[in-house]
Amino acid sequence: MNQNSSGFMSSIPVVTRNLIIINFLVWIADELLGSRLNMSNYLALHYFSSEHFMPHQIITYMFMHGSLGHIFFNMFAVYMFGRTLEMVWGPKRYLVYYMLTGIGAAALQMLITYIRVHSIEANMSAEAISTVYNEGMGILMSNRNYTDPDMGALNLLVNSSMVGASGAVFGVLVAFGMLFPNVELMMLFLPIPIKAKWFVIGYGVIELFLGIANSAGDNVAHFAHLGGLITGFFIILYWRKKGKANGHNFREY
Repeated sequence: MNQNSSGFMSSIPVVTRNLIIINFLVWIADELLGSRLNMSNYLALHYFSSEHFMPHQIITYMFMHGSLGHIFFNMFAVYMFGRTLEMVWGPKRYLVYYMLTGIGAAALQMLITYIRVHSIEANMSAEAISTVYNEGMGILMSNRNYTDPDMGALNLLVNSSMVGASGAVFGVLVAFGMLFPNVELMMLFLPIPIKAKWFVIGYGVIELFLGIANSAGDNVAHFAHLGGLITGFFIILYWRKKGKANGHNFREY
């Protein structure tokens, strides 16, 4: 049993394997020690005007997850699609790509948050804004929020944090769709084969719709997903152009 388990893990490319291991170790540590260490204060991504924001969070947030389901589906996608990319590109290029798409995801989500924050603040008094920035975090930590709609919405934007590898996962998905556009995928929830390119396009459209809708109670960072997808798309385009300019073919399947 141990030999089979060891053999399975060793068959996974090194970066993919270590990404999965690190993500699960961080999740376990957060589950066991998070309440004592306040790991989310240091590792989750906070809005840049928050007192809890630190630059390293644009990387560390990728290794934090909110639930077992959250980390399971992200790491399942990393295993299913990321290992193929790593075998095609090699570990260094794959790791660079993965991290850049995760950073791109954070950047777009931060930009959208900035736009929404300033849109809300335009309708608020300076006193109300100051109250949210000074007291809002404590209110959210006690599982409460302001009853005033604008103050409540602003509080969620500036004092909530983002976790998860989903942005990088969307980068992995778009790369797979561009390198293997005609590979047929079988969805767990819809047992009908669909080509990778249509799956990625469809998923991206759904995320755009959900992000624009911005429904109350939707805690998913849809624009982070789109940020990872868009960043990955342009990285692939750049690598293709660079490959052709250098006389090398950018392999597709």
